[in-house]
Order: sequence, then C-alpha cells, then structure tokens
Amino acid sequence: MPGPASTRTCWGRTVAEVSGRRTFGPILLAGVATGALAAVASSQTWLTANGDAAGIRVSVEISGSDAAPLALALALVSLASWGVVLVSGTTARRLALVVGAAATIGVLIVAFGLDGDGVAGRALADRGASAVRDLSHRPWLWTTVVAAVLQLGALVAGFRSAPTWPSMSSRYDAPAAAASAADPDADPADVDDLTLWKALDEGQDPTAR
Repeated sequence: MPGPASTRTCWGRTVAEVSGRRTFGPILLAGVATGALAAVASSQTWLTANGDAAGIRVSVEISGSDAAPLALALALVSLASWGVVLVSGTTARRLALVVGAAATIGVLIVAFGLDGDGVAGRALADRGASAVRDLSHRPWLWTTVVAAVLQLGALVAGFRSAPTWPSMSSRYDAPAAAASAADPDADPADVDDLTLWKALDEGQDPTAR
C-alpha cells in the first residue's frame, strides 16, 4: 500500500525532490527577472517637475538613483541574492533569500516614503527656480514598486521551496576535495593515493599529460 505523498518515490526520487526540481527553474527565473527589472527601473526617471527662475520656465527630470540612491543599492542586493541561491546549499540559500527579502522590503519603503516635493524642490533650486510646479511621478517609479512586490513573492516562494531544490553535484569538485569531503579525517597524502588508485582502476593513465 502506497505511503504518504512525502515518502512516495518516482524513479528513485521522492515526490518532494521531483517537485523541487520543477519549481527551481521557474522561481529562479522569476526572481532574477523581477530583481533585474527593479534594479533597472530604480535607475530610470522617477520624477519630473517645473519651476520658474526669474520668469523663465525650468524643467527637471530626476532619476531614482538621484532621488533615492538607497533604492538602487537595495535592488542590486536583492538581485545578487539569487546568485547565492544558484550555487549554495539549503541553509545558505535560505539565508540569502532572507537578506534579499529584507532588501526588497527596503526598496518598497524607500519608494513609498519618497518626498517628491522635497527632492524636486532641491533639484529646481540648483537651477535657480524658487518653486515647484507640475510635479509628476513617472511610470518607472511604479514599475519599481511592482517589480519589488513580485520579487518579494519570488523570494518567499524560494524560501519555502529551498529544502527540495537540487544542489550542485559533487562531481564538479576536485577529486581530492571530494575524497576529503567523504572522509574529513583522511590524511592529504592518503587522499592523493586514493585518487591515483581510482584513476588506475578506471583504466586511466595518471602520468599522461
């Protein structure tokens, strides 16, 4: 009689492992895409405003990196967290995802707390204008917000699914490193001898260049 869903196997893998392999790619791609969009949008024009300087109309365009430099920095931190997820184990992945989520929440706080009048007023004052008129929040600001919300969703989904995600295979490790991992107490010289004998058993010539 079949056991619980969590213990069922499919070609040697548990259902959880199979499900994890299916979710890894989509969640990773969603996280990278939304993280990249948030970073790009954070560097685009967030505000436009007009003012008067001695009767002359003055216009300014203010990018997110000028209006709120912290938003761009946090968006890049969140994006970088997915790089850690790609090459790490479960514990490091979850830690990276928590850091990414905190950075993404920071982006949202900065975006929603932006003092548009103050930022525009300082930008216009630098050009000799005395008052802010026609202040406008550009679509890139709201794109940053939407991308950050979607990014947060991907980070949460990743945190929940991380234990079932596949890790990089040990076959990419150096032979000596792999042997050391299998037996941490092994002497380095013994590890080298083990690697040599294994190569001979497989019909390889360790002396060949």
